[in-house]
Amino acid sequence: MNNISVNGLSDCTEVRIEGRKNGMVVLAFVAIIYILAIIGLVASIDGDDISIVPLFVFSLLVLCIAWFPLLGLRVLKPQEALVLTLFGRYYGTIRGDGFYWVNPFCSSINPAAKTQLNQSGDVKTTLNAVSASGLVNNKLSLKLMTLNNNRQKINDRLGTPVEIGIAVTWSIEDTAKAVFNVENFKEYLSLQCDASLRNIVRIYPYDVAQGVDTTGDGIADEGSLRGSSEIVADRIRQEIQDRVAIAGLRIHEARITYLAYAPEIAAAMLQRQQASAIIDARKMIVDGAVGMVELALERLKENNTIELDEERKAAMVSNLLVVLCGNHDAQPVVNSGTLY
Repeated sequence: MNNISVNGLSDCTEVRIEGRKNGMVVLAFVAIIYILAIIGLVASIDGDDISIVPLFVFSLLVLCIAWFPLLGLRVLKPQEALVLTLFGRYYGTIRGDGFYWVNPFCSSINPAAKTQLNQSGDVKTTLNAVSASGLVNNKLSLKLMTLNNNRQKINDRLGTPVEIGIAVTWSIEDTAKAVFNVENFKEYLSLQCDASLRNIVRIYPYDVAQGVDTTGDGIADEGSLRGSSEIVADRIRQEIQDRVAIAGLRIHEARITYLAYAPEIAAAMLQRQQASAIIDARKMIVDGAVGMVELALERLKENNTIELDEERKAAMVSNLLVVLCGNHDAQPVVNSGTLY
């Protein structure tokens, strides 16, 4: 049940308690005992024989202690688990829906019962760790849960500050590790998500950069936070999984929910992106204009429409480039003379 992990800490492994769905049998048995005890108590009160005194004492004793087995009754809904300890030692875990009966001296434990993680912003949740009776609900949920960590400001590979947020889908895989290996598995998960996110984001630039190796193979690639979001998210998920394995948690998915430059440099980076877009657009316009001019000269030459000397060709090329590359509509000028 207890192993020694690689880091020297006591690594507790889950032990499932099977075949304990007999809560209804125990409840019926206790009810029958109470009915017989009440009948015996009534019969001993109505009787005058002194020999009935032991029956009275026995019936009264049964009424006083017969409720004790009821302390071992446990009710679980689907996708719930209960970690039980007996006199300070790990007793076992019961999983799945049903009406269970276990040792009445067993107590349930869940150190993260009162801890509420941030869920997605469009879902309103309430803290349900405390039941209507005022008792703490120590049941562990085995359902898929979502952790939406707060946005963090992190420097990317080039030192540019960016703000990034992630949503992590997780579940409890080993209940014993989750309860006994860490102090609070929910807080532990949140902390490891922050640390893993920082480690991975520092590997990538925000946008594609020259001479940056993001895979560790020594060859520059085009990896970036903006362009390789799927790869980055998968690396974040694997990093978190490696860190929380000791807590018995399984990370199903990690997704980037927010990515932007930090506010202090957002305006400057926007101007940079706009300038880059304008330059790329100008290059495309110039390439197209040169191709159209070449095509016009070739067509004129093939059809022998007009004979142009070098000076007239230069003037025609200049005029066409001005018209094709200008930002405004051309204003034609009628020339009634010649070029000479």
